[in-house]
Amino acid sequence: MPSANFLLEEPIRMASILEPSKSSFFPALTKIVGTLGPRSESVEVISSLLKAGMSVARFDFSWGDADTHRKTLENLKAAARTTNKLCAVMLETVGPELQIINKTGKEISLEENNAVTLMPDLGTEASSELLPINFNGLAKAVKKGDMIFIGKYLFNGSETTSVWLQVSEVKGDDVVCVINNSATLDGTLFTLHASQVRIDKPTLSEKDKEVIRTWGVQNKIDILSLSYTRHAEDVRQARDLLSSLGDLSQTQIYAKIDNVEGLTHFDEILQEADGIVLSRGNLGIDLPPHKVFLFQKAAIHKCNMAGKPAVVTSVVDSMTNNLRPTRAEATDVANAVLDGSDAILLGAETHRGLYPVDAVRTVDRICFEAEKVFNQERYFKKAFKYAGETMSHLESISGSAVSAAIKAKASVIICFTSSGKAARLLAKYRPPMPILSVVIPRVKTKQLKWSITGLFEARQSLIVRGLFPMLADPGHPADSTSATNETVLKAATEHGKALGIIKSHDQVVICQKLGDSYVVKIIELEE
Repeated sequence: MPSANFLLEEPIRMASILEPSKSSFFPALTKIVGTLGPRSESVEVISSLLKAGMSVARFDFSWGDADTHRKTLENLKAAARTTNKLCAVMLETVGPELQIINKTGKEISLEENNAVTLMPDLGTEASSELLPINFNGLAKAVKKGDMIFIGKYLFNGSETTSVWLQVSEVKGDDVVCVINNSATLDGTLFTLHASQVRIDKPTLSEKDKEVIRTWGVQNKIDILSLSYTRHAEDVRQARDLLSSLGDLSQTQIYAKIDNVEGLTHFDEILQEADGIVLSRGNLGIDLPPHKVFLFQKAAIHKCNMAGKPAVVTSVVDSMTNNLRPTRAEATDVANAVLDGSDAILLGAETHRGLYPVDAVRTVDRICFEAEKVFNQERYFKKAFKYAGETMSHLESISGSAVSAAIKAKASVIICFTSSGKAARLLAKYRPPMPILSVVIPRVKTKQLKWSITGLFEARQSLIVRGLFPMLADPGHPADSTSATNETVLKAATEHGKALGIIKSHDQVVICQKLGDSYVVKIIELEE
C-alpha cells in the first residue's frame, strides 16, 4: 500500500476558501462518465450534460432493451453535433448478475427477522415469503451464514428498497434466509448479490455477446465495460470476440471490478485491460466498509503507474433525489481526484436522477477545485522513479515534455499523434495543464476498401485525465517534415483559443514526431 502522496504540502490561507472560484467554461481535467437513461435520453438534456462536462456516455444493458438504447444514442449524436463536442460511447455488459423477477410489479414488503425463500422458479409469483431468481445454482454456491443483498439499485444506505438477508438453511435448490432489515421491494426487477460468493456463470454471457455483435457493431462502440471481471482470461475472451468483429477490433476494454474475486486477480487483469472501473457499489457489498478505501487507493495507484485509466463509481448517490451532494460525498469526489483517478462515473445520478445536469456540473466543479491542490511534483517524481530503467524512449520524451511544460509555466501541451499512445504517456505524468491531443487520421486500404482511422483514438482519449482531443486534416501526416506541420499547429492553437485554454503570448509545449525522432519544443504564441 503506497503512502499518501497527494496531500497539500503547505497550509492554505483559510480565508481564501471563501473567495469565489475563478470563472471558467473549460471543464476539469478529470473526466465524467454519465449513464444515459429515462431522465437523460432527450437531445436537450444530453446537450446540457455535454456542456456541463460529460465526455463519455455509458449505456448500461442491465436496464432497457437495444431499441431504447439505440434511440438514446441517436439523440446523443444529435446533441454532439449541436454542441460541437466529441463524446465517447461506453457499452456496459450485464455479466453474471443475479436477478429477482417480480412479474406482477406489486410491492413486496419484507419484515425484519422474518424468513424468505429464494427459489430458481421464475414461474412462481414473488411474495414476502418467496422470491424467484434467474439462477439455479445459488443453493450450491452459498452456505449458512452467508450474506445476500437484494435491491432495486445498489445499496448505498439511502435507498428504501434494499434488503440484507442471511442464509439460514439450504433446501435442495432453494435458499432460506433471515431478513436483517425491513424494506419494500418496488418494481419488476431486483439485483441479487451474494457477498464473497463465487457465482458459476460466465463473465460474458450469450446475451452480452449478442448485444456486442449487434448493437455494439452497428454503433462502433469506443469502450466496452466488462462487468464482473474476475480473471485476466475474461478480458482475453472479450478481446477475441471484439477482434472477430472487424470494426470493433479497436474498441478498448475496461475491466469492471465488482467483487473480491476480481480484487484478488487485479494485477493480472490490469495487464490485459485497457483501463479499470472500480465498482464501489458492488465492492461495498463484498468488502467491509472500512476496507473499500484501501482497495480504491491501491488500485488507482497501480493504474497510474501502469499508465492506464482508473474510473471511480458511486460518488454522489444522494444527488439522485437531491440538488446537492452530502458533505461526505463532496469530499469523496475530491479524494478520488487526489488519489489520481482519471474519471468519475455517474450512474443513477444521471440515469434516473431528478437533477442529472446539476450532478455533472457539481462533480466537475469539485474536480476542478481538487486539481488545484493535487501534489503534481511528488506524483511526477514517483511515476518517473517507478518507470525506472525499463522506461521506453517515447515515455522518456513524454516525461521530459511534462517537466518542460511545468518549468516554462506553459498553458497547454500540444501533442501530435496518430495512435494516441504519446498523448496517453503525457497524461500518465499528470501535468497541471491540459493536453491538446491532435489526432492525425490515417488512410488504411484493404483490397478495394479504404477507411480513415483516428476517430476511435480521439474519442477513447475522452476518458483519460487531462486529454482533450481534436481531429486534424488526414492530409497532414503526424510524422511529416514539411510545412504542413505549421498548418496543423496553427489549427490546434486556434482550437485551444476557442476552448479558452490558450491566449496570445502564452507559452506552449509541442510534442511531435519528426521522421524517426521525437521532438519537444517550447513556443510563445503571437498575437
